[in-house]
Amino acid sequence: MRDAYLDAMSKTMIDAVNTENYAQATGAMLDYYLTASAPFREALEKSVAQALQQLSLPSRQEVAALAERFTNVEMRLDDLDAKMDSLLNAVSAMKQVQDVAKPSKRTRPAARQD
Repeated sequence: MRDAYLDAMSKTMIDAVNTENYAQATGAMLDYYLTASAPFREALEKSVAQALQQLSLPSRQEVAALAERFTNVEMRLDDLDAKMDSLLNAVSAMKQVQDVAKPSKRTRPAARQD
């Protein structure tokens, strides 16, 4: 009996929530809540920003700006690493070409001692 009651309630709630009137009512409530809470939220954000400043702590925006700068530095380091690798490969290739182009030094045969 309990399961039948829960199933009936579940079906009723699903049917009620899936209506256009419910969606409009929920949207109106959320809109009213966001409109009414905006001044309080702004005041809270200002007071938190002041508290962070007085405690010498970074704000969310400052941390995000630092993260962006670190990302840029990391990307530049990766680019420099790639350029260094290509330079090292080029120098290595030049050295191999020079080694091949050099005539090999021949040593004189040792003089005979009779």
